[in-house]
Amino acid sequence: MTGLVRTSADLEPRRRRVLYRCWHRGIREMDLVLGQFAEDNIGDLSDAELDELEVIMAEEDNDLVKMVTGALPIPEKFQTPLFMKIASYRPDFDPVTSETTKA
Repeated sequence: MTGLVRTSADLEPRRRRVLYRCWHRGIREMDLVLGQFAEDNIGDLSDAELDELEVIMAEEDNDLVKMVTGALPIPEKFQTPLFMKIASYRPDFDPVTSETTKA
């Protein structure tokens, strides 16, 4: 999947905005992770989960992608079920380990 497939016509404005922002992050890796997550889940997230997702989205993309791939440890504030669910959306990413970073 490389882009938005879900229609946003049935979504309230906040959910439409979050869905759009998830697919338009700035770096393609985070587009794929957050975009696919949002596409699959945006209609079912509670208001509290939307709040948390917006906090996650406010993080720097380079840091987020490193957390998702395992290159950075996940900070305590993001050790939540929602973040773990987001991190499971790794389309073509291999987990980064100390073994894979050795050249």
